[in-house]
Amino acid sequence: MNASLERWEAELVLDAGARLGEGPVWSSDEGVLYWVDIDLCRVHRFDPVGVADEHMDVGEPVGAVAPRQRGGLVLALRSGFALVDEWRGQVRTLATVEDDLSDNRMNDGACDTRGRFWAGTMCTAGRPERGTLYRLDPNGEVTPRVHKVTISNGIGWSPDDGTMYHVDTPTGGVDAFDFDANSGTITNRRRLIDVEPAAGQPDGLVVDRDGGIWVALWEGWAVRRYAPDGTLLGVIDLPVARVTKCAFGGPELDDLYITTASPDRPEADQPRAGGLFRASPGVAGLPATPFAG
Repeated sequence: MNASLERWEAELVLDAGARLGEGPVWSSDEGVLYWVDIDLCRVHRFDPVGVADEHMDVGEPVGAVAPRQRGGLVLALRSGFALVDEWRGQVRTLATVEDDLSDNRMNDGACDTRGRFWAGTMCTAGRPERGTLYRLDPNGEVTPRVHKVTISNGIGWSPDDGTMYHVDTPTGGVDAFDFDANSGTITNRRRLIDVEPAAGQPDGLVVDRDGGIWVALWEGWAVRRYAPDGTLLGVIDLPVARVTKCAFGGPELDDLYITTASPDRPEADQPRAGGLFRASPGVAGLPATPFAG
């Protein structure tokens, strides 16, 4: 790896011990970070000021969460999309997806700038190309946008709203699409970033205000920052192998929160696995748009 790359450190802010921590998203209105523990069926709410974390059980694996414009949350659950009107409120099914595929569940997701919620699926049994990336519109309509996905993961948009990024983890990289913000359509898929196998597998991602693409590396002990043209710019090293996703938060959106997962078997050299970390990379992120439905 290029010795001239920028490098940053991350501090542990919550020793959560999550089984499969994922999906961090900052709520600017509330000043809190929402994140999920997929396998434990929990949505977490972390307050960095009071250094307090609470969670709600949503009854089934939850791959992603996002705030709603009218309050509450939108969820990507094993069975499909759901809403919660208030914290610890009742989970209401909005739309089921893939109820004919018992081994599938929803995974990572995020809202575009028009308040549409994008989230994809994966096969828990490991069967390839069984997943799909979906777009949930504010009126509740669900549209499949990318087919034959194996593990739908990180999703984000460039600051000018002209490009959408998406990760299908086993393919080992990040794809880019031309994005029409008005219609929510994507075209011209191409490979933008290839992650060498020795560095781990690409997982969740987030885009900063300068267009930098931050990619978490599963079994890679790191988060990487790439330029919009795919050039590797910098690395955040972490003391855990399974790094899952990052999100900008804080009053100035210049704190980078990072979720992680525990190993399949306890390992003495990863006592912080499943923890929530924070880095200060010197660049700010874009505000997360709430779901408009």
